[in-house]
Amino acid sequence: MTGILDTPKMAQLLTLVEEAARSTEEGVKHFVEPAPGTLQRTTNRRHHIVFGRRGSGKSSLLRKAGADLTVDRRPIASVNLEPFKGLSYPDVLISVLISTFSEFRKWIDTAAIHPSTRTSFWQRCFGSTPKRGSFNRAKSGELSTRFKAQVDALERELYRTDDAELHVTDGSEQLQGDSAGIKLNASSPVASLEGQVSVSSSLAEKREVEERFRRSKTDFLHRHILDFQRLFTELGDLSNGDAYLFLDDLYHIRRSDQARVLDYFHRLAKDHRLWLKVGTIRHRTNWYVHGDPPIGMKIADDADEIDLDLTLEKYALAKAFLTKILTNFADSAGVGRLGGFLTDGALDRLVLASGGVARDFLSIFRRSVVVARERGGGPRGEKVGVEDVNVAAGEYDSTKREDFKRDTLDDSSPLDAEFGKIRTFCLEGNNTNCFLLDKEQQHPEVDLIHELVDLKLVHLIRSRVTVSGRRGRIYEAYMLDLSQYAGARKRRKLDIVEFWKPKSTEALRKVSLIYTPGKSVEQAATGDGMPAAPEPER
Repeated sequence: MTGILDTPKMAQLLTLVEEAARSTEEGVKHFVEPAPGTLQRTTNRRHHIVFGRRGSGKSSLLRKAGADLTVDRRPIASVNLEPFKGLSYPDVLISVLISTFSEFRKWIDTAAIHPSTRTSFWQRCFGSTPKRGSFNRAKSGELSTRFKAQVDALERELYRTDDAELHVTDGSEQLQGDSAGIKLNASSPVASLEGQVSVSSSLAEKREVEERFRRSKTDFLHRHILDFQRLFTELGDLSNGDAYLFLDDLYHIRRSDQARVLDYFHRLAKDHRLWLKVGTIRHRTNWYVHGDPPIGMKIADDADEIDLDLTLEKYALAKAFLTKILTNFADSAGVGRLGGFLTDGALDRLVLASGGVARDFLSIFRRSVVVARERGGGPRGEKVGVEDVNVAAGEYDSTKREDFKRDTLDDSSPLDAEFGKIRTFCLEGNNTNCFLLDKEQQHPEVDLIHELVDLKLVHLIRSRVTVSGRRGRIYEAYMLDLSQYAGARKRRKLDIVEFWKPKSTEALRKVSLIYTPGKSVEQAATGDGMPAAPEPER
């Protein structure tokens, strides 16, 4: 008899899961809100920066918010910033402006004027029909033309050479005249003639004034900001409401330019009925730079944050959220309850392997089913088990490495080096999957560890841990990604700290787990360098 993993319904489930692994317009139909109120906040009239690791659902949230606003006929533009990585300022800003105005023009030419009766269009794209009527076609057409004119001007500016020296000559002519008189006398038998002939000559003098200056694309952008603001004022008048701009994956832009791009759009939007929703990775982003004047958007003052990082520290919440996502797909495919094809241990191991990231959870699940099929049942049964997940997690390491390289093109070397030290410290030094970091530790390599968390190679599991013999010191606990010690890399007798279980508290309080950044692997393994305080008498 065919097992559940080999049925057409399971094949349909795997197809749905694979398609959902990347944010698409179709995936909006399967959107699961990470936390109550998150979607509502994303559509509020307030600037937001949405933080989350790659695959945590930033793009899905922004797409869902954009779809809901479009159905309400609110002007929206969604711009993916990944295509612009590598571009320097101001070309990167001009390119983003071109995409932004083109997307708003696309909205004007479609969602703004399509009647609600075109149900096929609305259902296909957004799964619902608008409650408000379409807008005036003539006014929409005029505004669309003005957006197009600005796009054309920006494109011309983009392909010009910046900082080129230009010469402008202003020429003028002045006429000067001289005259001379000649007196003539003529006589003849018939008559006599007397008169004067004037002879004039003129000399043209040409004077040229030459100006030299340098073309500046930045100056062009500053000079045209009022023109751009007027577009959004007119867009608000047309739609009788506010517009929304979704800028996704800001971290792909050079760090030195991120705050400058945000600063320009913030100035463009302020008091002009435009709200910014920016998706990015926290420790790969500079959203605000102190200075005179400051540049960028300051959290709490200029924008609020929405944090989608449901880490393993909140293990129960992460498990509930990820289980709900997979359950929704299973219901759509008609497979039935998760217990029919997953063991209890396998579900926990999937949560652990994913680090709480939805995309990784779904991708590792799909690979786990393939692994379980290949082993063909046997003593471990026909369901997906813990060992199947371990193998799939090990295979998924190559995917994480590819994401790592793509996200760290300019600064991968120090991150690679720090990750190598942590891996050696855990697996070869302590033979365990976890390590501790002093919360008050000040060192550049601490920032690298935070970036490794965002890059999903290390996971935060406890934000407050006390250690025996280290009175008054508070530590954070981290877990090395499961892909480093599972599957083909599985290490026998590895001391796994099951931090999600209450009994693991004492296992995390060992001095030997303290990792000291900035030291060699051998030095780091000696703890934080502080002598152990004597235990209080009992």
